[in-house]
Amino acid sequence: MLEQICQLARDAGDAIMRVYDDQVPLDVAHKSDDSPVTAADIAAHRVIVAGLQALTPELPVLSEEDPAGWEVRQHWQKYWLVDPLDGTKEFIKRNGEFTVNISLIEGVKPVLGVVYAPVLKVIYSAAEGKAWKEEDGHKMQIQVQNAHPPLVVVSRSDSDSKLEYYLSQLGEHQTTAIGSSLKFCLVAEGKAQLYPRFGPTNIWDTGAGHAVAAAAGAHVHDWQGKTLDYTPRESFLNPGFRVSVY
Repeated sequence: MLEQICQLARDAGDAIMRVYDDQVPLDVAHKSDDSPVTAADIAAHRVIVAGLQALTPELPVLSEEDPAGWEVRQHWQKYWLVDPLDGTKEFIKRNGEFTVNISLIEGVKPVLGVVYAPVLKVIYSAAEGKAWKEEDGHKMQIQVQNAHPPLVVVSRSDSDSKLEYYLSQLGEHQTTAIGSSLKFCLVAEGKAQLYPRFGPTNIWDTGAGHAVAAAAGAHVHDWQGKTLDYTPRESFLNPGFRVSVY
């Protein structure tokens, strides 16, 4: 099924790129939490939900663009978790650092994940404890790598004083900034060693990247050392967390 989900992510990426490549100014709306949404988010959402419902009609889908209410979700044990366009701010800036995120949640954790960056034409995927990167038609298994000094990857569009203080206490390190769930993937493929997050995220922001990073050997824990938990709960918010090779 993993390859079918990869193709579905590519199809959603094609829908996004039809909007991205249009030279007219983007029509940007804002949700109740002030996060931006565009026609590309909605187009990708429709492609993914239709594809998942055709592939696994018995499984519910939780998408950022149409999240089911708590009364519907509270008894889910297995579901698809989707961010049709992760990194909408990067999409609006047209810097290419946005992704399509699809993950399958079983119990508390993501057991399958796909992260596709349509501008970069790179797809990361994970299932059954293995992770891969596919680029230019070449698919290779990936795993975390130690390095000294470690490369710390941070959000391009979100920074805060807690992160600045954490980095000041970290010791020798290098940093790089990138958008969307690509931060998880840089750790997964061994290019970075640490992704600390203090600012707010929702479960659809992290599910697919979590699956890829964990399958590649990374630890994805909150700041109390507990693995991020995707058991349905009323709030979609994640706690702060770190993705690391140690």
